[in-house]
Amino acid sequence: MTTKFKSDIPSSEITPKHIYLSRRDFMKAAGIVGAGALLAACAPNAATGSPTPELPDVPNSLEDITNYNNYYEFSTDKQAVAPLSKDFKTRPWTVEVSGMVNNPKTYAIDDLLKKFPSEERIYRLRCVEAWSMVIPWMGFPLAQLLNEVQPTSDAKFVRFEAVYRPEEMPGQTSPFYDWPYQEGLRLDEAMNDLTLLATGLYGELLPNQSGAPLRLVVPWKYGFKSIKGIVKIELTDTQPSTLWSTASPNEYGFYSNVNPNVSHPRWSQASERRIGELNRRPTLMFNGYEEQVAYLYEGMDLKKYY
Repeated sequence: MTTKFKSDIPSSEITPKHIYLSRRDFMKAAGIVGAGALLAACAPNAATGSPTPELPDVPNSLEDITNYNNYYEFSTDKQAVAPLSKDFKTRPWTVEVSGMVNNPKTYAIDDLLKKFPSEERIYRLRCVEAWSMVIPWMGFPLAQLLNEVQPTSDAKFVRFEAVYRPEEMPGQTSPFYDWPYQEGLRLDEAMNDLTLLATGLYGELLPNQSGAPLRLVVPWKYGFKSIKGIVKIELTDTQPSTLWSTASPNEYGFYSNVNPNVSHPRWSQASERRIGELNRRPTLMFNGYEEQVAYLYEGMDLKKYY
């Protein structure tokens, strides 16, 4: 395994298991752990509701990351996802890579893990709902997989499809969404070095509630773009339909780049609540990855192509 940091967060700030477990015990003794603490962590500044500038980026604990999950295939209740997904089966699992490629392949998940060396990437995660985390992912650049299958010159987009198992994923019985979950990227976005296929976090395999066994992580976009439970990756010449842009096109665009200057129709995106913090913090353009990705959108009207 190699470690490759794609943020300003030093490796020394990743909380080792024994440290965060000890901290959890201390917080229990102090009487500050529980639903009340979680609600406080998600609340705006009690005095003003205004963001606090220049707050440090410290990775969230494993407990935070694995107990506050948006995963509509299981539930719309973030804290219900972990218990509902505990029996979800991630083996056997295959990932089909097809479409406009010269070398289509279908990988068994364990073969995929062996083929592409794992890296550690510490990324900010910004949800469209205006909350955020910092997560130490494990995985490999999507570009490595795409180079393996060799996109043709006609390929312009990458379409992703998630697993569909309503017998194991109770949220997929909802009639309000067009299952299975689908997402898409432009090919140049997919080939950017920041774009990760995540296979783990905190040095271990992904837990079910975080998108096991394989999920996308695109840190400069809102979290719903980072599709979980991937089973198909298709290269295409047309912009793919996505679950959220189909369900509510006036609210969720294809690009969905983090942009504090473009509000959601129902709330501002200028600031966010970092899980585990009391005060709001300003949202950064492209979630703080502007230097690495702004060139992808040069000349584009980011209010029109939201």
